[in-house]
Amino acid sequence: MVHRRDAPYHMLAQQTPKETVVSYPIRKMVKPLYVQVLIGVALGIAFGAIEPKLGVEMKALGDAFIKLVKMIVAPVVFATVVTGIAKMGDIKAVGRVGLKSLIYFEVVTTAALAIGLAVAHLMNPGGGMNVDPKTLNLSSVAGYAKVAEDQSVKDFFMHIIPESFVGAFVHGEILPVVFIAVLFGLALAHAGERASTLVTIVDEFLHTLFGVVGFMMKFAPIGAFGAIAFTVGKYGLGSLLALGNLMLSFYVTCLIFVLVVLGTVLRLCGINVFRFLAYLKTEILITLGTSSAEPALPRLLEKLERMGCSKPVVGLVVPTGYAFNLDGVCIYLTMSVVFIAQATNTHLTLGQELVVLAMGLFTSKGMSGVPGGGFVALAATLSSVHVLPLSAIALLVGIDRFMGEARSVTSIIGNAVAAVVIAKWENAFDPAKMRDALYHQAGVETELSDNLSPVSGSAVAVGTAHTGKP
Repeated sequence: MVHRRDAPYHMLAQQTPKETVVSYPIRKMVKPLYVQVLIGVALGIAFGAIEPKLGVEMKALGDAFIKLVKMIVAPVVFATVVTGIAKMGDIKAVGRVGLKSLIYFEVVTTAALAIGLAVAHLMNPGGGMNVDPKTLNLSSVAGYAKVAEDQSVKDFFMHIIPESFVGAFVHGEILPVVFIAVLFGLALAHAGERASTLVTIVDEFLHTLFGVVGFMMKFAPIGAFGAIAFTVGKYGLGSLLALGNLMLSFYVTCLIFVLVVLGTVLRLCGINVFRFLAYLKTEILITLGTSSAEPALPRLLEKLERMGCSKPVVGLVVPTGYAFNLDGVCIYLTMSVVFIAQATNTHLTLGQELVVLAMGLFTSKGMSGVPGGGFVALAATLSSVHVLPLSAIALLVGIDRFMGEARSVTSIIGNAVAAVVIAKWENAFDPAKMRDALYHQAGVETELSDNLSPVSGSAVAVGTAHTGKP
């Protein structure tokens, strides 16, 4: 379009191309982070399927984003736990919250293990495969089997205590960081007013970290694209079809667990499960895209506080749940064991299945922070039932990455629900904030996308009811 130089300004304004008007609502529509991540995932699937070799090379994008966020996860967990405990004031309340959390974790993970066992028998994903274990090559999974052999109850508890204060942060493992943070927070709580300045400094440091996370999250769509493109390019969509029954059974089981089990728990807390999942859609998509729950941890902590859970409860329950409340891993363990038994025509007695369930309670926790933790946990669980060949886990190599996405998503939802339950249990939950967050999500998403700034540090202490006032 040609503009006359002497045309009045208002006439030029009327000659604005239609593309500008049309593009504005499109930009507004793709502004929320969850939409951008969803686009990244879709493009990654298409790219990996069309250009498998280039898709494999995109792994660097996914790895870079995960490393970028994991770099700051340990400081965020440390600052969150420390400020939560310090502001709680009552040291007995810390022990009470911790005990309630562990009780809840054991009950829910046992339910996850049992559901995985039951659905695997019902859907029979390995039936008719008639696999001869002698034809399977253990070399592809030998590393996981070796790590599983080296793990014990003693090693698990010794692993919680880091070699040094700095070492816990260097390795980026959550349990040692939580251990140090709890000790540090208890010391600050015991010091009382004398430590108020230091508590304020740590709290301001946490605010700054959330700002950094907000900036990092802008790269989430790129990370999701790279991770998904690699997965599809490396293993191909054909690997999904080859073991489609197991994949379908696993995803259906995770869906049943989230909607029925966790949905019932949320219902008892007065929360609609679909509203809750919609509220966490960005964190779910980030986890789905990267096959890791850690990149979503900082945002998850912030969102749970915004929906009314007190800061002390969120700071204690969620980081601990990342190690002790892996619902997705529990479902994966029992389903995979039954699948292997069915595929190799090996009969498992009721007693052996109960041993698998009991071992799953330990192995699902003991492998937290271990590379390929799901596979290692499966190898450790299989070792407890000597009738199943360890080499049979090679059957799952091609689809484990795809199953890892469902494992991580189920676990992150489970930990979010755990924080809500413990907050309600401790009378440290604000229903007014919950209603505002769940029914006015657009504003929350936009604000978090622009700048992930935490809520006011004056979180309600455990054991004290919220007033609902700002």
